[in-house]
Amino acid sequence: MRVWTFCSGIAVVFGMLGPGSAVAPAADWPTFRGPGRTAVAPDTDLAESWPADGPTLVWQSAGAGRGYASLAIAGEKIFTLGDGLSTAGDADEYLTCFDRATGKQLWKTKTGSPWADGQESWQSSRSTPTVDGDTVYVITPFGQLVACATADGREKYRVDLKATFGGTKGDSWGYSESVTIDGDRLVCTPGGEQATMVALDKKTGRPLWSCPMKGDRGAGHASIVTADIGGREVYLQTTAAGAFAVDAETGKFLWAYPIDKTTAVIPTPIVKDDLVFIAAGYKRGGALLRQKAGPGGTVTMQEVYGLKPELANKHGGIVLVGDHLYGCADDQAILICAELETGKVVWKERGSGKGSATVIAADGHLYVRYADGTLALVKADPSGYTEVSSFKVPGSGDRPSWAHMVILDGRLYLREGDAILCYDLRAAP
Repeated sequence: MRVWTFCSGIAVVFGMLGPGSAVAPAADWPTFRGPGRTAVAPDTDLAESWPADGPTLVWQSAGAGRGYASLAIAGEKIFTLGDGLSTAGDADEYLTCFDRATGKQLWKTKTGSPWADGQESWQSSRSTPTVDGDTVYVITPFGQLVACATADGREKYRVDLKATFGGTKGDSWGYSESVTIDGDRLVCTPGGEQATMVALDKKTGRPLWSCPMKGDRGAGHASIVTADIGGREVYLQTTAAGAFAVDAETGKFLWAYPIDKTTAVIPTPIVKDDLVFIAAGYKRGGALLRQKAGPGGTVTMQEVYGLKPELANKHGGIVLVGDHLYGCADDQAILICAELETGKVVWKERGSGKGSATVIAADGHLYVRYADGTLALVKADPSGYTEVSSFKVPGSGDRPSWAHMVILDGRLYLREGDAILCYDLRAAP
């Protein structure tokens, strides 16, 4: 088993360490929200504040296309998904690869037609690729799972999640999930009652198991996280119907936590030991669940607290730093800090940007990117809200800045529409 798919409950430990803690930097950020899907980077010795125009811009590239997919970084390459690339002569969707040191586009592979449903700002690609060895995987908004060679973008295989598994989305937007690679398994969420979650052979796309869930309304936008409960590996996911758990080895359904129907269920769950925090926007809220190993390899779930509306989060995501949750309040430019184990909000403050915010944590700080392109540096401190610095990302403003950020080895990587920007976050010597 690859460590980065197994350590959802372990990687959050990085967020508990103070600014002076010595943690080796991560080698890769191979999937959505990083190796443990926590959106907490292990980097230390980062700058405590920025100049008015932000940290040093190392490079800026073009050719990512229109889209809200984040970036996957493995080795010396960066991968993302977008349509209408400035480096292509059509409006179609492409999986793209860039050089990590310079931002130069190395290759692009057409994955299909652009997603053009709904108003313009809702359109385009949103699934972050997942990299595993010599293969990069992505799911198009239409539910096409595509596996390509990292070296040159050559397509190895594709699986239609709708046609093969009866997959369906639980809302009117396209698929957004980043697949999970666990040993020889590729795990993802077609959604719907027929095969809510499936495991495939990662090399061939051949089905290994499928887990149906009665009453499932369709796939949401979250990506799968894992937990170890009594030595049993468990996959955790949310769909439009709520949260559920599956035995990783067999695909056996373990438990479900239903929620009332809402517009969309988007944030990826957070795991800490036997605890699972889930959230949904549109005034639904956040809830904390506890898993427990039972006889005969069973796993049960208890509600610690039910959905608290004050913990709602639409799509910016929530991070756990120590024992506290940080994220934007639903889709407002308001940050909240809450106790994980009680759900109590300890502070709630308006930030310097406008619109919803994506959040990532590193070295005792929160990096908060608002929909209007404002990027703020905020202390990850439950005693009070302190915004240290902020700046406007170049090129932002035409469409919402919804793509999630990446921090890796002292650098901040941003997707801003067709552009990718790389900033140096390291403190001056």
